[in-house]
Amino acid sequence: MAEKTSFRLRTLSHHRHRFRTKVICTIGPASNDYDTLHALYKSGMSVVRINMSHASYEEAMKTIQWIKTLNRKIRYPIPIILDTQGPEIRTGVLARPMKLEQGMRVILVRERNPRIAGEIEQIEIGYEGLSDSVADGDTVRIDNGLINLSVESRDQLGIVCRVLDGGELGSRKHVNLPGVHVNLPTITPKDKADIEFGLENDIDFVAQSFVRSSEDIHAMREILGGKSNVKVIAKIENQEGVANAPAIATVADGIMVARGDLGIETDISGLPNLQRELVQTTIRAGRRCIVATHLLESMVEHPIPTRAEVTDVANAIYEGVDGVMLSAETSIGKYPVRAVEQIMAIAEASERFPDLGFSKSLHTNSTKQYLARSAVELAERVGAAGIVVITRRGITADLVSNCAPTGVPIFAFTNHSQTRRRLMLNRGVYSHRTAFSSNPEKTIQTALDVLHKREELSEEAYVVVISDVLADGPVDSVQLRKIDLH
Repeated sequence: MAEKTSFRLRTLSHHRHRFRTKVICTIGPASNDYDTLHALYKSGMSVVRINMSHASYEEAMKTIQWIKTLNRKIRYPIPIILDTQGPEIRTGVLARPMKLEQGMRVILVRERNPRIAGEIEQIEIGYEGLSDSVADGDTVRIDNGLINLSVESRDQLGIVCRVLDGGELGSRKHVNLPGVHVNLPTITPKDKADIEFGLENDIDFVAQSFVRSSEDIHAMREILGGKSNVKVIAKIENQEGVANAPAIATVADGIMVARGDLGIETDISGLPNLQRELVQTTIRAGRRCIVATHLLESMVEHPIPTRAEVTDVANAIYEGVDGVMLSAETSIGKYPVRAVEQIMAIAEASERFPDLGFSKSLHTNSTKQYLARSAVELAERVGAAGIVVITRRGITADLVSNCAPTGVPIFAFTNHSQTRRRLMLNRGVYSHRTAFSSNPEKTIQTALDVLHKREELSEEAYVVVISDVLADGPVDSVQLRKIDLH
């Protein structure tokens, strides 16, 4: 059921302010119904995320069907990101919570061992290679870093640790090993089954968890198959991923700064710097960039965010990311719609200021990227009402979006439904599906007609048109055109 509230920040107008930043919403029990999904869209949601760490196939299918229904009725389509669970290490099942106090000694074991003396507590860890992975002095973080242990010694019985930060340990809690290479496959059997499910149901993106190297992306593409149009977003969640981010960015379609595990696997005080470095690396590589986790975490329980959260969202927007992602706020939170309204209000205020200009150092290593930059510069100089991109696979729209035009929306026109959907993640892009004619002028006129009727652009307005499908042969085209339909 859609969230009921007498308070609304604003009724969004897609005509008065065209938002550059896209909002990604994780769908869960609080939002997995048609009315709420529709309300989220009307409030500013651009992209849906299905988290396969928690969603069942039945729940995921329900979300996919609702979005397909919604996409037949709304102006801009909503693409779907399927987020894989990836490799994980968890503690074992406990009959009752275990109380861990600072300074006490515990032993980590694969399975409970009756040979171990009863005066030391045993904690089961579901990772067979743990003893070979850690060294004396390493830190073991449990339950998102709420419980922390220091490795003191290892033997054939297990790994003896001292409790640094205690607490109550429950069953099946997540375990992180900061700075340790975990000898687990990046793509698990569950991930493969989930990806197959996603491909059967027309997902648009796969968010690949715990990407550590460019080889992980190549492995994902093999699973997706050479003919798949599904794009791969690499989630950077540990030190290995950070170290290899430049190489990962060259082969992935996008990078997600997944600050949840990243803030546990690295020194949390350096997390803002890591975010900025990763965003800069991604934008310079001409890839899509998403900042995720704890953006408006307090709104899981409360109707307004903290001041620090508002500033955090604004900083991500200043950095020039394509999208900001809500997780628990929209999946299990009490105020999913209001969370989107709030993040859109922050975006509207923040987008009035220039971003940090990371796109100015974009790696321009192709003539097509140079042409896209020229189109953007022309549009900005003449004060064009928009940049019109005629594209089949979305590549030219990506190139234009890479240049981050200031104050000029990008209107992408394609004859492929999936291209239209996936372009809605791109910063500043609004996509339409139209038929392409063998006559290039007719294709342009169709696009201009759509801009006048659906986007309410004046007939006196000028737009810059860029396309790689209008000319005969491999020659690209850039034009300055008036909307005038007479």
